[in-house]
Amino acid sequence: MNQCVLITGASGFIGSNLAKRILTDAPDTRVIGLDNMNDYYDVRIKEARLKELEAFPNYVFVKGNLADKSLVFDLFETYHPAIVVNLAAQAGVRYSIINPDAYVESNLLGFYNILEACRHYPVEHLVYASSSSVYGANKKVPYSTEDKVDNPVSLYAATKKSNELLAHAYSKLYNIPSTGLRFFTVYGPAGRPDMAYFGFTDKLRAGQTIEIFNYGNCKRDFTYIDDIVEGVLRVMRKPPQKKTGEDGLPIAPYAVYNIGNSNPENLLDFVQILSEELVRAGVLPEDYDFEAHKKLVPMQPGDVPVTYADTTPLERDFGFKPHTPLREGLRKFAQWYKEFYME
Repeated sequence: MNQCVLITGASGFIGSNLAKRILTDAPDTRVIGLDNMNDYYDVRIKEARLKELEAFPNYVFVKGNLADKSLVFDLFETYHPAIVVNLAAQAGVRYSIINPDAYVESNLLGFYNILEACRHYPVEHLVYASSSSVYGANKKVPYSTEDKVDNPVSLYAATKKSNELLAHAYSKLYNIPSTGLRFFTVYGPAGRPDMAYFGFTDKLRAGQTIEIFNYGNCKRDFTYIDDIVEGVLRVMRKPPQKKTGEDGLPIAPYAVYNIGNSNPENLLDFVQILSEELVRAGVLPEDYDFEAHKKLVPMQPGDVPVTYADTTPLERDFGFKPHTPLREGLRKFAQWYKEFYME
């Protein structure tokens, strides 16, 4: 790309992997990373990701808060990014019930600041993270971007739907090409410790009991991190086209896509594969009694029974479909976990 790319949430799971891929594949591209390095989860993981990125000469890291408007404007004034990828957000469905303030600050105010900066310092493309959670408790599967998404079941989901609405308004008013990406259960090495596969691993290793929600009758469309990054990269390179309507005003250059594996896995099957791979990697002993450490419990507030992505538009417009099998992805996670925590 040989341009300047701003990635917010650059020390996060998706942000760090995206930055590394860009800097590896296109070393002439300057990547500006913004992250507040908060302690929502183990900061050592964020620091390890950051250390890896700082080895690239074209990487510039800025520690700061997306909710700080003057900081965001200073970044745009200094670096004039051609492409902005907004991945900074307070993540997690259940945490949004405990600490709603964090979601309003990062996901609403922070995103508004990005939109304002893109308005005043025009960019070629704004790509931003939405979430599969916007589908709420939709009964129709697979989830399509054509579906109505007016019934979020968590504050987190509501903030992500708000991001899509705000982006559409700014696209229409200021002709800003923007693309929202609804990610489906992203997993992999150096991932987020609040995600089920990571939390289960921590608990099993500590000899604690893992709770499987909805008595195991949940399905998740697990999507491996490399597939997510490939999808983001392809979308970044192809912004929605600017067009003028019959009224002489811009037709919003706006799009939304699902990025998911299109292959929902039952949680009990997922736990079985995870346990096998943790034994294989030496994280857990071969004689570990998994049955004694499993407990089936009711559904949690804000959760949904199934996530399942329709990725037809992604395949049509970008020739890409996530494809990494769950076992392959969990094997790589288990190997990373062993090296990071046990060696």
